[in-house]
Amino acid sequence: MNYQELAKSILAGVGGKENVTALTHCATRLRFNLKEDSKADTSALKNTKGIMGVVNSGGQFQIIIGSDVANVYRPLMDLGNFEGGVSTEQKNEKDDRNVIIKILDTIAGIFTPIIPAITGAGILKAVMALLVAFKWIDTSGQNYQFLSFFADAAFTFLPFLIAVSAARKFKCNAYMAMSIAGCILYPGFQSAVAAAKEAGTSLHFIGLPVSLVSYSSSVIPIILGIWFMSFIEPLADKVSPKPVKFFTKPLLTLIITAPVTLIILGPLGNIAGEGIASAIRALDRYASWLVPFLVGTFTPLMVMTGMHYGLIPIGVNNIATAGFDTVVGPGMLGSNIAQGGAAFAVALRSKNPETRQLAGSAGITAVCGITEPAMYGVSLRFKKPLYAAMIGGGVAGIFLGITKVGRYTSGSPGLLALPGYIGTEGLRNIIFACIGAAIAFVTAFVIQLFLGINEGDEIPEERSGTDSSQKTEHAASETASEIPSESTVYAPLNGTVVPLREVSDPTFAEEMLGKGIAIQPKNGYVLAPFNGTVETLADTKHALGLRSEDGIELLIHVGLDTVKLNGKYYDALVTPGETFKTGDTLLTFDIEGIQKEGYDTITPIIITNSNDYTAIETANETDIRTSRTLLHLKRQD
Repeated sequence: MNYQELAKSILAGVGGKENVTALTHCATRLRFNLKEDSKADTSALKNTKGIMGVVNSGGQFQIIIGSDVANVYRPLMDLGNFEGGVSTEQKNEKDDRNVIIKILDTIAGIFTPIIPAITGAGILKAVMALLVAFKWIDTSGQNYQFLSFFADAAFTFLPFLIAVSAARKFKCNAYMAMSIAGCILYPGFQSAVAAAKEAGTSLHFIGLPVSLVSYSSSVIPIILGIWFMSFIEPLADKVSPKPVKFFTKPLLTLIITAPVTLIILGPLGNIAGEGIASAIRALDRYASWLVPFLVGTFTPLMVMTGMHYGLIPIGVNNIATAGFDTVVGPGMLGSNIAQGGAAFAVALRSKNPETRQLAGSAGITAVCGITEPAMYGVSLRFKKPLYAAMIGGGVAGIFLGITKVGRYTSGSPGLLALPGYIGTEGLRNIIFACIGAAIAFVTAFVIQLFLGINEGDEIPEERSGTDSSQKTEHAASETASEIPSESTVYAPLNGTVVPLREVSDPTFAEEMLGKGIAIQPKNGYVLAPFNGTVETLADTKHALGLRSEDGIELLIHVGLDTVKLNGKYYDALVTPGETFKTGDTLLTFDIEGIQKEGYDTITPIIITNSNDYTAIETANETDIRTSRTLLHLKRQD
């Protein structure tokens, strides 16, 4: 297929790039927001080779491509010159989200991209501390000096890093943002500040006082400066005459933003940053255990709501201003390790092989710092592991707080981040960090063992008296032994069977992608319905394309229009190209979370190569469980 030509046909069919305000794609379809739907030639598009169907639903003009959708999306982006899939009109639309959500989204958008830089620098500091502790390097030597340059650079010039990510978040020019960071970090300005402090004098610009602040390693001042610039830049664009806009727009942006940042916003941001640091020092002095205890206890709830993003700048600010963080990192370390401990206990106690496998793999990722699989696949599913994790995290937080454990670098809190706790004064800090991690794990593990889990409907019903593990093995061997002309697809979810024609999305109901069935799930996990390979995985994790060993091409699409969630509430446990066995856990999702967002969790299960089969028979059961036959396929001769 010529994807470039197909993209041209599609762009013409939707009325040209001028008619497109936004373009995204999911696992099977292109999703357009059009200025005028009437300009789209639906009939021509439906008759275009490579297009399976066209649907205008939910405010989106959707073109069904199938598994090749990503190959069509890329040339479309180039042809339409769509920046990030979003046009200028879409960017300027009003954001109706509440203020707290906007703030958290902004914080996450600014700090997440810079974490690798400061993590690498922090780990290097930890390695240097080890080299010095074991007397493998001399602090007076040039090697140590160069390593110090490498480790300190990201923190010294932190405003530059933040300026770039803030510019992207506030939708303004990143290079102009870096020039503002350069203004507050300019060596001449820093020297003037140092000289004025030493002489007891002051600095002024156009008669206004300039605060004697050193912005090296600062966090909040540059964010405020770039936020202000995001208003000045479009205003400068508006007032600049077209013939001279090329140089008047950046000139006005610079000459207005830089003084306001130095005179007003920078000092305000410095006061805010110092205030946060002072408040934390006061807590450390009078109740060092309190904040790590609260963070260790309630991090799971904060992650569920996205509130944990509000802690990121506090931790970064602590490291930037004091050199270490005794609040956010240690508390989250205890919480994440506790999540892993609770998950491992579930793996040990569960009688369901599927649950054991999910909990075991989720426990590994949790102790390494990634808790979403454990949280959504285990803790929220059974509830009691959540209580055990919160208790374990809280107990560890108290210990880490009392012993004043601090981290020297940012990163995903877990076992892999422990080198970041190597301090400059021996190994005391890292030893207590390890003890705190052990307390979190053991406490949550033991409590979860004591509480147990009520699997209830989680354990599949049996046929002919065999247990579920025997059933899974039987299913796999049965599939392998069947003659090539017939194949079986086992149910990937527990739930209610729904005929495809009753699915509200016409793409599935009209079998545009192929024949199949749908399941209204009762549990938030998807199991492998046969032995095979992962062909595709949507970036938003809501859809999987699978291929069986005997040639079945299967699409599992969890929920309708859930591509709009951008991966929220979903965790994929496999990657494209990975092989799997019947019963392996492929994907977990939070049913309640998805439904609260207003989306239907009904899951279409489609044979995308339906034309290869003479008959596709669906299960007669209304309620179905994993390991039972969902579809029986007969091949063409």
